Amino acid sequence: MPVETATESKMVFRKTNAAAGRHISVTPANSTNRHLSYGRIILNPRLSSVAFKNGGQETGFIVLTGSATVTVDGKAHELVQYDGIYIPRDSSVEVHSTAVDIAEFSSDVAEHYPLQVARYTEVSQNGSLSFNAGALTSQRRVNIVLGKNVDAGRLVAGFTFVEPGNWASWPPHEHGAMLEEMYVYFNMPDPTFAIQMVYNNTDYPELVTVVRDGDAVLMPSGYHPNVTVPGHRMCFLWAMAAVREKEDRQFGVVNVQPGFNTGGSGLEASRK
Repeated sequence: MPVETATESKMVFRKTNAAAGRHISVTPANSTNRHLSYGRIILNPRLSSVAFKNGGQETGFIVLTGSATVTVDGKAHELVQYDGIYIPRDSSVEVHSTAVDIAEFSSDVAEHYPLQVARYTEVSQNGSLSFNAGALTSQRRVNIVLGKNVDAGRLVAGFTFVEPGNWASWPPHEHGAMLEEMYVYFNMPDPTFAIQMVYNNTDYPELVTVVRDGDAVLMPSGYHPNVTVPGHRMCFLWAMAAVREKEDRQFGVVNVQPGFNTGGSGLEASRK
């Protein structure tokens, strides 16, 4: 029997940054994801704190704008733009700020891993965590915030800045047997837009859609290149959840689409 094609309603989530507070937009219950959940924590002077318990989910934060005090089980951590924090399962979490936008990713895990803070000042100086990728027309800066620098079960997360008019996730690659993935577009003010593809066969793509600031796109399987319009930079978060806890948590292990695999994946720096 043929496998049912994932519908766009379970792969594309629009304007996930539209509301203040803590809002979870994507979970395995409403999407094609098996493990990965995603939401935003947006605080301002009128709504300056949120609190929650993450239960059996490990949690990763990446600060997109502003700064915040993140208190985990009573211990406070000060985070600024592009910092990340890994929060173990079974934690009590409080976030306080008068101006912050945080991307929150989580995934179910069996094991307990230690709390870790990933400072962007350190990430940006590590050539295997922050590096330029791509050639002419596919130039971008990859930043791995929660990667091999963090001990975790499933989560890997970071963000990529793409030069105007360029492609990313190029050459096209896939890693569906090891890692499910999603992209979240940010810092792309109007009229900026990009185009996201997800396909196993270019003749019959599962998804070809326009994406804008705040949109999230899931990649249940297949290749997933994207491209931004000329004159406008594309910025997107990417987060992955390992299929097999710990064992599959490896960034940069990909299968490049046949016909485009003559020059490597462009992610080799991450393996050093």
